Amino acid sequence: MTKFGTEKIPIEMIKELAQKHKVLRKQAGLTQSELAKRSGVSLGSIKRFELTGQIALESLVKLSQILNRIHDFDLILNPNNTLKDIDKLFSERTKI
Repeated sequence: MTKFGTEKIPIEMIKELAQKHKVLRKQAGLTQSELAKRSGVSLGSIKRFELTGQIALESLVKLSQILNRIHDFDLILNPNNTLKDIDKLFSERTKI
C-alpha cells in the first residue's frame, strides 16, 4: 500500500515483477546463465533485473518469451474502447 492510496507505487511493482520473474526462471529449471544464452539477454542484465528490477523492455519481452509468459503482455496497456468508439468521440468534439 502507498501513502496516496491503495495502488502500488512503481518501485514496488518493479521489484515484485523482478521477484515473479526469478520464481518463474527457477520453476523452469533455468540458471541465470542458461536463460541468458537462450534469450540473448546478457547475464549482467538478468542479474541486475533480478536484484534491482531494472531492465530494458525489449530484454523483458525476450525473457518472457523463453519463460512462456509472452501472452502476459497482451494485458498491458490494453485500451478499453474500440478504435471506432474513440473515433466517434473525436468526431463529436469537432462538431461543438
